[in-house]
Amino acid sequence: MSSSITLASSQFTTRVTQDNPSGMTLTGTNTYVVAAPGADTAMIIDPGFGEGAAEHADAVAEVLGGRSVELILVTHHHFDHTGAVDTFHQRFGAPVRAVDEDWCREASPLLAYEVIAAAGTHLRVVPTPGHTSDSVSFMLPDDDAAPHPGGTVLTGDTILGEGTTMLDYPDGDLYDYLMSMDTLEGLEVDGRQVSVLPAHGPTLDSVARTADEYRSHRLERVEQLRELISDHPAILTPVDPHSVVVHDLSMQLYPTLPDVVRDPAKLTLAATLDYLLSNAKS
Repeated sequence: MSSSITLASSQFTTRVTQDNPSGMTLTGTNTYVVAAPGADTAMIIDPGFGEGAAEHADAVAEVLGGRSVELILVTHHHFDHTGAVDTFHQRFGAPVRAVDEDWCREASPLLAYEVIAAAGTHLRVVPTPGHTSDSVSFMLPDDDAAPHPGGTVLTGDTILGEGTTMLDYPDGDLYDYLMSMDTLEGLEVDGRQVSVLPAHGPTLDSVARTADEYRSHRLERVEQLRELISDHPAILTPVDPHSVVVHDLSMQLYPTLPDVVRDPAKLTLAATLDYLLSNAKS
């Protein structure tokens, strides 16, 4: 029996949260079943973690009912999103698409800003690198019932339902991440609110407001780090996230951080340091 938790997350989406809670995944990985009301097919976004994949697929199959799966999509390569790819591909007989061709099955990689017609609706691929280089978000403009008349956007780990995301440096990059916040903020046009459907945590009301908060938080960290290194000996780039320098700076910047998230915080700090030092050279 599956212990995944199912919730109707919007008119066009149902969220199935896998039973893989942790300091990094929050309550677990959110897999989304996407379909227009009345459609006889569906799409699946982010199959989830490898351990417990068969049971999680059972929960997704319950949501599908008699509908077939046209397509499985992946927001980025982290294993809590891709570990179940082969289980879902075999179980539902659907092609898998991702930016990274290593995670594609019987299909081509995703292209920036392509529009996918499936499951009675249209989904737009929005490139949002920064958390990882292959991160994308999926915009559903037709999913526009109140209170989100601008639609919904599935953000993977680029925006989380709680807290802020890590940058998986050196694959993840702060400059890219800040540009992605601009991209996501721009999805709300003429004040038409777009809700965030994240891969971890609950739904958020406004992608523009959240992107602005994320950007401000990251830039605040840049300034804090600038002050910390103002009298520091020269630091070489690219930054070594496992260095004593990064560890010591992380202890100063995040003194009370739990050990379980210390290493991801050091990667994010290294990305911030690289951004700061690279801008200082330009």
